[in-house]
Amino acid sequence: MPAQFDHERLKVYQEALRFAAWAAPLIEELPIKLAARDQLDRASTSIPLNLAEGNGKRSRLDRCRCFDTARGSGVECAARLDVLVARNKIARSRADEGKVILLEVVSMTAGF
Repeated sequence: MPAQFDHERLKVYQEALRFAAWAAPLIEELPIKLAARDQLDRASTSIPLNLAEGNGKRSRLDRCRCFDTARGSGVECAARLDVLVARNKIARSRADEGKVILLEVVSMTAGF
C-alpha cells in the first residue's frame, strides 16, 4: 500500500478532489477570456489545498483559518456556478451537479 498523508484519509478532502475533478472538464469548455473560468479554476484548487494545509497545522487557530478558507472557496465555487448559469454559459442542471458536491464539502468543513 502506498504511503498516505493524514489529509488524504479525510472524507472532506476526497470530496474536494471529486469536485476539482468534476469542474475540470467544465473549466476547459469555458472561453479562455472569461474571468469566471480562471476564478473557478483557482477556487476549486484552493479547497483541497487549504484542507491539506490546515490538517497539517499544529495550532488550532491556524487549522481553523485554513479550513475557513477552504469553506469560503467552496461557497465561492457555488456562486461562480450560479454566475455561469445566469450568463447562459452552463445549464442549471449541470451547475446543480457541482453544487451537490460543494454542499457536502462546505457542510463538512463547518464541523472543524
